[in-house]
Amino acid sequence: MNATTDPRTRKLGFSSPASDVRLDKYLTQVLPQFSRARLQRLIEHGYVLVNGQRTKASQRLTRSDSITVELPPSPGRPLPEPIPLAVIYEDQDVMVIDKPAGLTVHPAPGHPNHTLVNAILAHCPGLTMSNDVMRPGIVHRLDKDTSGLIVIAKNDSAREYLAAQFKSRTVTKRYLVLVKGRLSPEQGIIEAPIGRNPNRRRTMAVVQLGKQAVTEYQVREYLDDYTLLEVSPVTGRTHQIRIHLSAIGCPVVGDLTYGVRSAHLHRQFVHAYRLGFRLASTKQYQEFTSPLPADLKQALEYLASCD
Repeated sequence: MNATTDPRTRKLGFSSPASDVRLDKYLTQVLPQFSRARLQRLIEHGYVLVNGQRTKASQRLTRSDSITVELPPSPGRPLPEPIPLAVIYEDQDVMVIDKPAGLTVHPAPGHPNHTLVNAILAHCPGLTMSNDVMRPGIVHRLDKDTSGLIVIAKNDSAREYLAAQFKSRTVTKRYLVLVKGRLSPEQGIIEAPIGRNPNRRRTMAVVQLGKQAVTEYQVREYLDDYTLLEVSPVTGRTHQIRIHLSAIGCPVVGDLTYGVRSAHLHRQFVHAYRLGFRLASTKQYQEFTSPLPADLKQALEYLASCD
């Protein structure tokens, strides 16, 4: 193993006596300070090259392969920031927050601060999580430009209890989504696997070898050549709603990545308006709702006036 003069970059020459070894498994052996999941994310985002080319974690290596691993600077622990929060429910275990569009949920490369996590730490100074210091309290996520309801765990036991509900798919998640086109039939299920887009690695796409993804929808209203939907993602893949609706020919309005531009919106029309789960404190099921934000409401009013 040889290292360059850049302390963030390590050039590795594969020399294991074993043959047919997965790339991610090999990297866990030579870089034991990193978890396999962290190394898989580095591979997925292009920080690992094999013979100068981007690849997959599952690639099988040979003794002649040259591996380059670039280790991006690790961000420091998130700090509390006095960002206003719309807390619609709170007890000793959880908070339900009405997240505004434009607020990133947790720190990541390119977004080291000014996130929901920073705001949560200011709101709950004693919040700690034993297994994830970079995403304390985060059980599920909303895209930066998606508004609406998100539940935050305030301790490890609450996080485990909520995570089990998400895993068993017993959490109610409903979104209001505006798409281009008149979607028919009025009720349906979209089933299409989602994975990393092979042509645009920073985005996702429907791909044959992707992970199972299922989205249910119900038409709320037709507005000229647009459709307002109530959408329920059964699975929770990255960008699932936006990708699935685009794949069936009804792209999300205002979505610059997978959808169509809008002269009346500066972000995607996706709002997490209903969230239901069992409270960690009482084990009782409870639902919460969030009204449409002003920008989305105005867009609907404009379309209604043109209908």
